[in-house]
Amino acid sequence: MSESASKDSPEQAEFRQYCRTWLAANRPPDPQVRLPLSPLEIMTTEQLSYLQAWQKAAYDAGLVGCDYPREVGGGGRKDCQRVANEEMLSARTPYFPNVIGLGMAAPTVFYHAQEALKQRLLPRLFSGEDIWCQGFSEPGAGSDLASVQTFAERKGDKWVINGHKVWTSLAHFAEWMILLLRTDKSHKYDGLTYFVVPIRAALGSGVTVRPLIKITGETGFNEVIFDNLEVDDSYRLDELGKGWQVAMTTLLHERGAGELQTPRAGGLRNKGGHVTSASSLIEFARTAERDGRAAAEDPLLRDRMMQQLIREVGWTQSQRRSRVPALLDHPMRLQLQNKLLGSEISQDTAALALEVAGASASLYLGDENAPAGGQWHLAYMNSYGMTIAAGTSEVQRNILGERVLGLAKSK
Repeated sequence: MSESASKDSPEQAEFRQYCRTWLAANRPPDPQVRLPLSPLEIMTTEQLSYLQAWQKAAYDAGLVGCDYPREVGGGGRKDCQRVANEEMLSARTPYFPNVIGLGMAAPTVFYHAQEALKQRLLPRLFSGEDIWCQGFSEPGAGSDLASVQTFAERKGDKWVINGHKVWTSLAHFAEWMILLLRTDKSHKYDGLTYFVVPIRAALGSGVTVRPLIKITGETGFNEVIFDNLEVDDSYRLDELGKGWQVAMTTLLHERGAGELQTPRAGGLRNKGGHVTSASSLIEFARTAERDGRAAAEDPLLRDRMMQQLIREVGWTQSQRRSRVPALLDHPMRLQLQNKLLGSEISQDTAALALEVAGASASLYLGDENAPAGGQWHLAYMNSYGMTIAAGTSEVQRNILGERVLGLAKSK
């Protein structure tokens, strides 16, 4: 029995056994296409359809949205999403495609939208039938989110939106966007308002989505142009001018405060499915050759791999502390810390994998001689997006230093 399972309440223990039994009987078939490392890199309709079918099946079985009220499409349980996530991770299932919807849009809509809008949007978000994206960053407003300039002008009970969002993951498939807009140019923070916007229905008539090609050769990121897009005032979340406060709900969950309702990539190996953890690095080192012997036999590499495993286990235990109210002495400390460390640990693990691969690390996807199908190389290049997303590592350290530790502001 795992440590988490040993502390389950009776309801959680019963639900855990249900999840375990259902997952054993309903594991999805292997995909017929190569899956990307994470849902943020989904490029094709074939990839999306496979993953959407899996999320829909899990939702119908009660493994998604567990802790939300039944009135908005949830399971009506208490602290059971964590249990479902743990069991899906243990079963090495695929990830869910609607990662932004589940991790950021759902809590934001739930806490700030009108009841009718919650009931309309959340069930299809949980099921994965509607994919969501996030419209925060702009060409001139990346780390300084409060400087966004995409503007919404009120016309009666409508708003007309004009502007430019960038680094918008999954916008090429998204039905809906959570969107931070400026509604008053005279106030930096109080001039922001938060909306949910149906962008798919407006493609070509107010919304343009342009893919951005990453260093990996893949898409996933996009830029989104708004040109006189008209939306109803009912799509506004919370009060006019309260956009910054609503955005903090989104960022709190983006940086790991809540149970991100999608497990990390499971162990599907078919067509390139991959796990970028320290334990999978150790497995890789057992088969990768360096100087005529397994890389795992190199004592220096062995020591560095164990250090990565220790860091990863420590990070996992730190995440558990976020569920203990008495340890939340500062509302953002653990969340910021876990986001910062998690992204950097993943990057360091992938970088070490390239050292394990040696000279063959220069081979990439599509080369039949690329170790592990080129997936570690892909993971390393993708890792830079994670140390930038939700605030760069430098920004995270500044916030931790200035707002948590009380250090003087950096110049």
